Amino acid sequence: MLSFLSPASLARRSARNPWLTVGLWVTLVAAAVFSASGMETRDTYKITGTDSYEADRLIEELRGKTPATETVIIQAPGGATVDDPAFRAFVAAFTQKARALAGTVTAITNYYEISDERMVSADRRTTILPVEINADSGNAMQRVKPLFKLVQDENEQGEFNVLTVGDGSINHETTRVAEEDLRSGELIGVPVALLVLLFVFGAAVAAGVPVVLGLLGIVLSVGATAAISRVMNVSSVTVNMITMIGLAVGIDYTLFIVERFREERAHGVEKVEAIARAGDTASRAVLFSGITVIIALAGLLIVPSENFKGIALGAITVVLAAVALALTLLPAVLSLLGDRINWLHLPGRGAVSAEVSEHGFFARTTALVVRHPVISVALSVAVLVFAAMPVLGIKLGSAGLSTYPGDMETVRAYQILDREFSAGRISPAQVAIEGDVNAPSVRQAVIRLRTMLAGDEEFGDASELEVNSAGTIGVFSVLVNGDPTESGARATVERLRHEYIPAAFAGVDAEAHVSGNSANITDYVNTMSSYLPIVIGFVLALSFVLLMMVFRSIVIPLKAIAMNLLSVGAAYGLVVLVFQHGVGAGVLGFHRGDTIAAYLPVFLFAVLFGLSMDYHVFLLSRIQERFEQTRDNTAAVSHGLRSTAHIITGAAAIMMVVFGGFALGDMAEIQQTGFGLAAAVFLDATIVRSVLVPASMQLLGAWNWYLPSWLSWLPRISVEGPAPAGRRTVTTVAREGVFEMTGAGGD
Repeated sequence: MLSFLSPASLARRSARNPWLTVGLWVTLVAAAVFSASGMETRDTYKITGTDSYEADRLIEELRGKTPATETVIIQAPGGATVDDPAFRAFVAAFTQKARALAGTVTAITNYYEISDERMVSADRRTTILPVEINADSGNAMQRVKPLFKLVQDENEQGEFNVLTVGDGSINHETTRVAEEDLRSGELIGVPVALLVLLFVFGAAVAAGVPVVLGLLGIVLSVGATAAISRVMNVSSVTVNMITMIGLAVGIDYTLFIVERFREERAHGVEKVEAIARAGDTASRAVLFSGITVIIALAGLLIVPSENFKGIALGAITVVLAAVALALTLLPAVLSLLGDRINWLHLPGRGAVSAEVSEHGFFARTTALVVRHPVISVALSVAVLVFAAMPVLGIKLGSAGLSTYPGDMETVRAYQILDREFSAGRISPAQVAIEGDVNAPSVRQAVIRLRTMLAGDEEFGDASELEVNSAGTIGVFSVLVNGDPTESGARATVERLRHEYIPAAFAGVDAEAHVSGNSANITDYVNTMSSYLPIVIGFVLALSFVLLMMVFRSIVIPLKAIAMNLLSVGAAYGLVVLVFQHGVGAGVLGFHRGDTIAAYLPVFLFAVLFGLSMDYHVFLLSRIQERFEQTRDNTAAVSHGLRSTAHIITGAAAIMMVVFGGFALGDMAEIQQTGFGLAAAVFLDATIVRSVLVPASMQLLGAWNWYLPSWLSWLPRISVEGPAPAGRRTVTTVAREGVFEMTGAGGD
């Protein structure tokens, strides 16, 4: 009933109505560009149901939405101190200018107005001005811009050093740096990907088409994600993730289809029919690959983090866009270009050949692997396990300001604040108490808690207890020394939660919860760690069922899962080795830190599992096809590897280039993500696909295709579709684990 939506049908109709198809896509792209201009980003670590979430709920009930804050730092460049008239005059003038920023600043004060010595550094050369912004932390980035510009203008005059740091300014600058990383990643990834495609196709036009469609997919996804950002949180790094994944899968999917179209034309097939056949084979494989990637990414939606779900939805939309473009717009483009797809070919590159070379590097490698399968399996597994070993010492967290580029104004402000005052002023810990706050037992518990905190040098000044009119909620804040996002501050907050609060409130009929940046990040890290096995189980279960239906085997899915876990584990290990232990980080220009981004293991697993299944299915379907024809396992493995090696290698090289380009940016979390993806793709396309897969296939022989008789009812999914007339056609029926085959025709 839905045959009109099949890849072959879509390809044929798009090829017969190319201008209509192009026109529809131009309209969609224009709408996406318009939507993308309204992208709203917000970085938040709040997780529903956590301790920090409960604290924030109580604080909001007491105060309403807490306004975002900025800490303006004014420092004399020479020997002047706050006691000098010029210093006082400058601070007073700046305060008045800030108060004049209607709609931005709701409150600001300075040392001279309230005579608070805590606002002056020990050497009296630096003072801070607490500022409240007319926004909560969610939309502070937009509202803080006038204040940020005022600070920059005053700083450029050179009379005094003026900087600011807070929710809005940090998000403002991290978004700017993320956008710069995005541009640099594109400037590196796109040209090098073009060169790889030029080498694979041997023609400039054929190389350019996948890149153009990849970029269009990104535009469509950003437009869709911008619409999503109006109803839920979307992280500032989401567009970077969309671009990385969009370029990788968009180029790869188009590469497979263009190559198949050129092969069909080389066989003398008429243009529209060649497009339809490519649709019934390569496009079908692309559709299946896209489904597997989306299944893997859908696992990310299980994690109860709105911010993380925004990243996941962005990744899903770009895969959907890439598949839709490959199945409809690409056939239309191929119809318009025809054989001009081979224009501007490289000198010495002849016509496209459909024959599989019996010689060359991949043929020799395959022959060596299948001759020594036991050694090949043992060595490849040993390498992957050895690479994965550092993951045993992984520490999850969030990249703090100390890992950000040193030229960021907020980083310099943070360094001064941490040196002269306390970086905890950026986001103090908030203790929210629920119960009869006015009861003597609760009041005594609060006094005991504040006394304990005063005796701990990791905590700073504490505010007075604020109580609501009903006496059911009390809140006070306490400074936590150090960068609120780093492990030291998070450990201090954990001590507050699990040592001081239980001791102070023992036997008291009240509950105390802790919020603040450090607490939010701690809950975020713990949630990511606890949900990792759930996401892995979800993805593995669905992938197992899907692969079992495709290959009519329980052995193939089990091996695929084991191999993907090995390659992902090795990628984890390399990320820890480089970014946490610093091995090679300086040479590569990476930021070394104490922790790995908390979202990375979950995100990396889902993305890599989906992408690696693409290559796995592409390779195994060729091996299966040959085995069913010949019943010669060794020959089938060799043929499958040789016939797919150039495409898999080219596709993997493109992904590595794209991911590697983003790894060279300045944001630590983007560096970790890009490097992890590039490393995993490299391991997957070399050790796993070129050695481990063929060696294990050779060892198991016909057992690769074993399916218990009680599972014979499972439907069979054809990844590459039926073979065209005049070529070999093979029908297989799995009955009690034995294949019955009928075939006709030659190669």
